[in-house]
Amino acid sequence: MMKPHIRQVLLLLGLVGSALGLLAGCGGSDAPSADATYRVELLNLTANQPLSPVAVILHGQGYSAWQLGQTSGAGLEQLAEGGDPTLLLQEAAANAATRDARAGSGAIPPGGTVSLNVTGQRNGARLTVASMLVNTNDCFTGADNADLTGLLIGASQSWNLAPYDSGTENNGETAGSIPGPAGNGEGFNVIRDDRDYVAVHPGVVSAADGLATSALNETHRFQNPVARLVVTRLN
Repeated sequence: MMKPHIRQVLLLLGLVGSALGLLAGCGGSDAPSADATYRVELLNLTANQPLSPVAVILHGQGYSAWQLGQTSGAGLEQLAEGGDPTLLLQEAAANAATRDARAGSGAIPPGGTVSLNVTGQRNGARLTVASMLVNTNDCFTGADNADLTGLLIGASQSWNLAPYDSGTENNGETAGSIPGPAGNGEGFNVIRDDRDYVAVHPGVVSAADGLATSALNETHRFQNPVARLVVTRLN
């Protein structure tokens, strides 16, 4: 079982999605200003790293959830450390460039897939997704500002997604600091005790590689890519 705070966050996710859903219109003509609906699918490619409920944000230029080499925002920190996308979605909702923002219905097990739809103006459409690898300290995966402008009705586009380190929590791998089933420890902690900028994640060490205090084993290791994103334009 995952730590309760990861499960309980699902109760909060409908609030942001419901509010932003009011911004989403119905599909119509293929004029640049018309709305389009996109089916977003995220496939977990890892062996033993469940992914937290995914944050999916449809937006135009002017929004970015993270940048390599830059400090993580509070919403990204909470997602990357505890698997909670609520604040990240609230931050997106407050950005004028956001057209729709929603969370997946639950955690994505290894080999599993989640699918959800977002709708908004197709002119300059971009997509951002983010999800935590929950058997880690602060590893997340996702895509920032994926360009959807050339996607035709019925067509799909895919991206292989890398693992990132939010830089907000030391990768100690102790049971008390891993929120997923490998540790059932704490999730988000307001204290930042790492490099404090986003970087490509170096991977886990695990007890099998000599880190005696690690709650992880060889099954929790991962490489690039850790997930695959597939977006299909429905109208």
